[in-house]
Amino acid sequence: MKFFLTAILLLITTTEMNAETVGRSHAEQIATHRTAFTNNNRGEEGVKFSCSVAQLAQIDRQMSDYFDQLKIKSQLIKRTLNTEAESLLFTLTTPSTDFSTLDFRFRPELEISDQLITLPPVHGKKNQVLTVSEKEIVLALMQHGRLTEFVDDHCNANAFMDHVRIRQNTVAWAERLRWNWPDGRKANWNKKYWRKGTPLPGIAPSVAIADAFDNQRQYGIGCYTATKLVMLQGVLDFYRRIKKSPSELSKIEQRILVDGEPLVDIEPRALWAFEGDFDMSELWKDGELFEMRYNIPGQNFVPGDWVYIRNTDPKTQTKIGYEGSNAIYLGRGKFDDYYNDHDHSYLFHEKLNEVFQWRNHVFNRTRDIEKVVPLTGAELIALQATPEQGGLVMDVRVFPGTSSPKRSR
Repeated sequence: MKFFLTAILLLITTTEMNAETVGRSHAEQIATHRTAFTNNNRGEEGVKFSCSVAQLAQIDRQMSDYFDQLKIKSQLIKRTLNTEAESLLFTLTTPSTDFSTLDFRFRPELEISDQLITLPPVHGKKNQVLTVSEKEIVLALMQHGRLTEFVDDHCNANAFMDHVRIRQNTVAWAERLRWNWPDGRKANWNKKYWRKGTPLPGIAPSVAIADAFDNQRQYGIGCYTATKLVMLQGVLDFYRRIKKSPSELSKIEQRILVDGEPLVDIEPRALWAFEGDFDMSELWKDGELFEMRYNIPGQNFVPGDWVYIRNTDPKTQTKIGYEGSNAIYLGRGKFDDYYNDHDHSYLFHEKLNEVFQWRNHVFNRTRDIEKVVPLTGAELIALQATPEQGGLVMDVRVFPGTSSPKRSR
């Protein structure tokens, strides 16, 4: 009887939610979602830990040691302990109106340099990349303009350090990519590991995804798939090779295999709510591995962020592969180049210019060079705004989760 009553109550509640959803406009539902997932709607910026006061005291000590290890000067950080709210907040002492992280590598007072990272050998050859430093990632997380909060099981300094190193590992794997661009054709996959975008039976996602980096020329994929592969590789490789935690790796693989498709729904579905055919019933569906936040300023990026740059031209945005650009921020003012079309990376203005020129039918920089319409500095700056403000950059960032996964509403 108890089970029956519970089922009836659940049915009534679900019916009421569906009725409420049907009665509200698309814009109203999006606005509600934005409010729930706006990154700094409490006026807080930086890195926040929310747990018991006893835990916060330990976190404070561990974070101080970590800052010392990274040679981050104490005068660069404002520390705010709120015992009543049970929170500890770290924010940079940069001016409150300073949101940009694009130039961090070149600010002398931050004393940032790159790090040499060793990745697994490729076909027996040594594999080292010069990539973004942990220090730059930590400083970017504490910059004004966004809030990254660690709660639940993630409310500890080790979770923060893992988060930083996952971001660094993600960037390291994105430094030297050279996948093939399908240009509207079907994607290509290494048939030894994949059937289209699904790993073959018996092959773990971490193994199949790793092959996409070991044998890049056997893959022809669009930027959406490429971004998901890099983001997943950053996480899976971290737990398999760097942290060496089979139990955590297994939990993550189980999460992304919940529907049998490790490349599907790893990000919150609301990332695509701007699309005209978006299914509003999926608006509150959490990502299987990654989170998202709105209201991020146009020049605020943390290395390892997944960013979307929209093609706002109504004609060319219908061309397959040119709806917009999924990109990963590499730190040092650079964004990924999955196909090695631009010496492995783009500066911000170069990335914006690339997407903008699609409306001029510049789909190949060599073949279509005569179609390029030069932009002034002011025009390039204007493109940093959101599409609603006449620019191209969505105010959303997708990143590795910092809280326990929630069930979809």
